[in-house]
Amino acid sequence: MRLAIFSDVHANLEALGAVVESYRHEHIDRHYCLGDVVGYGANPNECADIVRELADVTILGNHDAAVAGRMDYSYYYEAARQALDAHANTLTQENLNWLKGLPYKKMIEDADLLLCHGSPVRIEEFEYIFAPEQARECLPIFEQLGKLTVIGHSHLCKVFALRPGFVEELPPEDFTFDDNYKYIVSVGSVGQPRDYDNRASYTVFDTDAQRFEFKRVEYNIDLAAMKIFDSNLERNFGHRLFIGV
Repeated sequence: MRLAIFSDVHANLEALGAVVESYRHEHIDRHYCLGDVVGYGANPNECADIVRELADVTILGNHDAAVAGRMDYSYYYEAARQALDAHANTLTQENLNWLKGLPYKKMIEDADLLLCHGSPVRIEEFEYIFAPEQARECLPIFEQLGKLTVIGHSHLCKVFALRPGFVEELPPEDFTFDDNYKYIVSVGSVGQPRDYDNRASYTVFDTDAQRFEFKRVEYNIDLAAMKIFDSNLERNFGHRLFIGV
C-alpha cells in the first residue's frame, strides 16, 4: 500500500489544494491527516470540507481541539487566540461536530503505523518532538509504538530511529526501514512550514517497500497570504508563508 500522510493544513486552502493534486499522481491507497486542519489561515471551512472527504483517518490537533472546545487555549499568544476564536465562529456546525469527534491517536494495525499529532507520551498535552531528547521520552512506551509513528505539530520534517535504550536522529530525507529499529517521523506542515522552505510539505509511506518519502510542492502563496491580509487575522500569519517560518 501507498499511504498519504500529511499534517498541519492550518486553513491554507491553496497549499492543501496543491498537495491533494500532487497526491493524485502518487497512486495512493489511503490518506491520513495528523491534525491542525484549522488555525492561522483564511479558509477553515473549505479545508475541513476537503480533509473530511479525503482522509480515511484524521487525528485531533491542538488547534482543532481549541476550536472544538476540547482544550483551554487561554495561554496561547493573543493573535493565535484571536484566529482560533474567529475559526470557532466561522466553522459550520457540521465541521465543528467533526472536530469534536476526532481521536487523539490511531493505530493502523495492518501497516504497523501509529498516527498522532504530537508526542504519543501524554497524548492530550500535545507535546513536541523535534530533538533526540524529546524522542527519548518515548522509550518507556517503546512497545506501544508502531514500527512507524508519524506526528505533526512542530511543522518540521524530522526522523528518529529508536530501539530499546537508544535514539538516533537521521536526516529528514527518503529512507528504507531497518528491521532493527522503530521510527518516529515528523511530517512537516502543508499550510505553514517552519523549516525555511516555503513549499507545502507532505509525505508518502510505501508499506510494501518499507520506504518513507518526503515531498514538497509549490503553491500560490500570494493568494493564501492576501486572503489573510484582507481578513481580521494577524498579518504575520501571511508574511511568514513567504519565508517558511
